Amino acid sequence: MNAAMTNHPLKARKVQFNFDQTPLYWLPDDPFSTHLINGIHLLLPEGELWFCRVYNKALPLVTDDALREDVVGFIRQEAVHSRAHSEAQGYLQRHGLDSDAYLERVNWLFKNLLGEQPLGVAALQQPGLEKPWLILRVGIIAAIEHFTGVLGQWAMDNTSWEADGDPTMVDLFKWHLAEEVEHRTVAFDLFQHLCETELGFYVSRQALMALVFPLIVYFIAEGGRTLFRQDDSPRLRRLGKSLLPRVLLELERVGRKNGNVPTFSFLVRATLRWLSPGFHPITEGDTRQALAYLARSPAAQAAASTH
Repeated sequence: MNAAMTNHPLKARKVQFNFDQTPLYWLPDDPFSTHLINGIHLLLPEGELWFCRVYNKALPLVTDDALREDVVGFIRQEAVHSRAHSEAQGYLQRHGLDSDAYLERVNWLFKNLLGEQPLGVAALQQPGLEKPWLILRVGIIAAIEHFTGVLGQWAMDNTSWEADGDPTMVDLFKWHLAEEVEHRTVAFDLFQHLCETELGFYVSRQALMALVFPLIVYFIAEGGRTLFRQDDSPRLRRLGKSLLPRVLLELERVGRKNGNVPTFSFLVRATLRWLSPGFHPITEGDTRQALAYLARSPAAQAAASTH
């Protein structure tokens, strides 16, 4: 993959989407992939606002001017991502899908467990723990952003969505994921910048990935299960009540069959690459390809024409 063209200013594209005509199954004849991907609308808005809060607190610690500019651009892009997926939650509500219980868990994760009080414990909110807790959360974001960058490149290579998917929803996800490819190095570079030693950086990013990988898998699968349980299909309702391994097996099967979702084995391989001492996310995506999509994205084009 071509890793060129990464040194350019990150800008927020103030996109808007109208889902009034978007069908529930925006990937025709594939309710599994539709629901699993739609679960992302429930997870991301609060998560990306949490990214912004953490990074705003980290900005005073950044001593490299170029990195500071990248972090500011990252924050602005993530804020727009959050708003776009929040609007898509209205699309789910219009189709009669209830997500309140799942959203409560997401809010607890980002506002309580990973909030300003370490692990949500008031007694741990001590001056001496403030900076380590901040840097640890920056590291968690770096691990999460590894997956968003990898999934971004997967979406840039994907052809099945645009072949028969709803154009508006396809554009939402591909615009978002193109920007994930565009800023894929920022979180990793910021965490490295804030760690005192290379050994500490390597050990801590491996430890954090050991926590983040199962959390990501759980919350993505649980978002899907929340929507599966409300589907008309008895088979999907049963899948919504099944254990996590059954959902991951279905993810592998459907991904291999039609390419509408990445396979679980794809995610595992991406995680294994993170283990290398020489790993850097610059090698995980093609910035030219991402910018080419952003140049033709209907929403991004419309946003550019208004400025």
